[in-house]
Amino acid sequence: MNAHPLRLHGRTALVVGGGGGVGRGICAELARVGTRIVVAALNPSNADTAMMELQADNRDSIAVVGDARVAEDVDRWFVSAEEAFGQVDIVVTCATPPQLLLGIETDNEEYRQAMVDAYVTVPLQVVARAERGMRERGYGRIINVTSEAFALTKHEDTDHAHWVREKALELASSGITVNEVVSGFIPAARHDDIPQEHKDEYFASVPMHRWGSAADVGYACVYFASDEAAFVSGQTLVVNGARALDI
Repeated sequence: MNAHPLRLHGRTALVVGGGGGVGRGICAELARVGTRIVVAALNPSNADTAMMELQADNRDSIAVVGDARVAEDVDRWFVSAEEAFGQVDIVVTCATPPQLLLGIETDNEEYRQAMVDAYVTVPLQVVARAERGMRERGYGRIINVTSEAFALTKHEDTDHAHWVREKALELASSGITVNEVVSGFIPAARHDDIPQEHKDEYFASVPMHRWGSAADVGYACVYFASDEAAFVSGQTLVVNGARALDI
């Protein structure tokens, strides 16, 4: 029996980027409320590690590996998920690359392309595959996790919030919700090279005076994924300790 106040028990979630720090937190929180997890990652070691952590807690999970920018890889993920669990009810995209934060120069073509790939190309690729089965069943949850660094950059060609709202309108009549979680800076191993003074500067700008955690992002995803959020779509939930509330 699922004692959690939000209903997700028995659902299956495909988490793109589930092998990373934030992705693993999202996987853990979704699994904790009874969701079966498909960990999708580019790095085989990260995917397997995340899966083994879930299985160690007796959570149903599998790992799939590939590049979310490649349609053939994405299709293979869904086939594996359907073979293992029958269907994919929830899709979370959080394949976030390192963001050059805290005063580090970000205005270069390579960096902008990485942001577009992660926060526009990947969600479009994954959602295009996911919505086929979701439309047939009349049920689905699509959750895109983005970064406040990306959201605040506001490049003209990367208006992700606009895309989320359009998809929400398009899929609403099919019983599919589309929402966005904007995450603040969550320290992870990949941030070890960021100078401490930059981290201190960011920390001082967080009104709650603490670092956010992967679980904090995971809790937001659990809500959007739940049956109780069935009438919530096209929305953005900012998880950053009250920092930059005008996103």
